[in-house]
Amino acid sequence: MSNQYEGMSKRQIRREQRRRAGARNRLLTIGIVIVAAAAIAALLILPNLRPVGDIATPDPFPRPQAQANMAGDPNAPVKLEEFSDFQCPFCRRFFEETEKQVVDTYVATGKVYFVYHSVGKFIGEESLAGAEAAYCAGDQAKFWEMHDLLFANQTGENVGAFSNRRLVAFAEKLELEMADFRSCFNGGKYIDLANQDA
Repeated sequence: MSNQYEGMSKRQIRREQRRRAGARNRLLTIGIVIVAAAAIAALLILPNLRPVGDIATPDPFPRPQAQANMAGDPNAPVKLEEFSDFQCPFCRRFFEETEKQVVDTYVATGKVYFVYHSVGKFIGEESLAGAEAAYCAGDQAKFWEMHDLLFANQTGENVGAFSNRRLVAFAEKLELEMADFRSCFNGGKYIDLANQDA
């Protein structure tokens, strides 16, 4: 036996060995918890440190008499309502190939009143987040600018194109008042409106 147990009874030696083993086990458990907590923290923090990537800027085209998600004369003889999802590739095609023609030919001439409706999270959570961001931008008279920016930056369905960080970056690109935008977006002000037409 080693000198550290000298003068101890067998019972005292076993008790001391158990105490030391328990202390070792506690230290090992604490070490494992610290390593696991550090790994979880890294998983949560690292994605937020990555850059949001390039933001495509669409050619602007103003909507006449724009107010929130509406454009044109509310008294126009025809009311055109679009039900759309910012992640939908066919909705993007309408935006790229048809919407400007409709606005220039019919909305700008007072023949059509155009209203955009989101369809909530039809394709997924990013659809809902994009719609909420657009409605929040509408509080600062930039619904259509956000609408255009969202479609210009569509890269697929639920692939991170409309993550909260990217949507905040879009709002910054539009030079929105960020405290108001964040309050609206983070507070879920338009979640019901974004979902109502689904």
